[in-house]
Amino acid sequence: MMRDSYGRVIDYLRLSVTDRCNLRCRYCMPNHGVELLRHDQVLRNEEMTRLCGILVSLGISKIKITGGEPLARKGVPELIRRLKALPGLEAITLTTNGALLAARLERLISAGVAGVNVSLDTLDRATFLALTGVDALPQALDGIARAVDSGIPLKLNCVPIEGVNEEDLTRLAALARDQELAVRFIELMPIGLGQREKGIAPAEVKRRLEEAFGPLRPWEGRLGNGPAVYYQLAGFRGKIGFIPAVSHGFCDSCDRIRLTADGYLKLCLARDTGVDLKGPLRAGASDGELAAAILAAIEKKPRRHGFGQAEVEDKNSRDMHKIGG
Repeated sequence: MMRDSYGRVIDYLRLSVTDRCNLRCRYCMPNHGVELLRHDQVLRNEEMTRLCGILVSLGISKIKITGGEPLARKGVPELIRRLKALPGLEAITLTTNGALLAARLERLISAGVAGVNVSLDTLDRATFLALTGVDALPQALDGIARAVDSGIPLKLNCVPIEGVNEEDLTRLAALARDQELAVRFIELMPIGLGQREKGIAPAEVKRRLEEAFGPLRPWEGRLGNGPAVYYQLAGFRGKIGFIPAVSHGFCDSCDRIRLTADGYLKLCLARDTGVDLKGPLRAGASDGELAAAILAAIEKKPRRHGFGQAEVEDKNSRDMHKIGG
């Protein structure tokens, strides 16, 4: 079991397999001037597998595959198959924008993916184009429909943004009425381009949903690995979730770390604190030396994310597509 200096058990890894994406969501990745990693800067499948094997041996039991858009990287099903075989790993899941999901879903499930999260901020095609820069809503909805038909656990993630997708919130929530899925509203975080937007507070989203559908009743069950708080609406088969990372942070129970596509072990989404693992890995470090570097870094995991605190010295300097969320 791996614990940080505050006694928190660290057992969840978010693994970014690429900084590339087929969309250009306005709060994540600019349309132009994106400085992407060179091919040689990105960890190879065998390097990711080796580092994940060490992390699992130290106590990581759950891995989320992220990007950029993870399905933009070739060979992701094979990477997942390798990771799934690691002794001690309990579950591997994937987050995606859904546009490439339909054609790859069967292979992902065969490789061992236990659940899929799809980012979906709108059901309006024009709004989707304005928000992402790509007219790909039909493809995303096709991926979602196929995931529903497959029976794999499915969560839809929406970031409510003032003046952008306000009219979509109740329409998105209604997707959980007749389908076994969770619709989750994630509070906009002031990271990278997200600092230019104004999010809608979770309390206001709840008010609008209750006005449309009736009382949100707390649901005490657990869906997956994350910090979402779930609710049930009368007549809904699925669940409604909220992740209020800024206004009601979950730092006291944070169980996660991130490994970026270029091999940086990032300890907190909002901070740069961490350690480079690619350098020593490619320089011939042993598994024991890499494990020691990981454990030393875990001791430095920050207590709080520090959103809204100007005096934070190690404030995150990466855009979201270079982190993996």
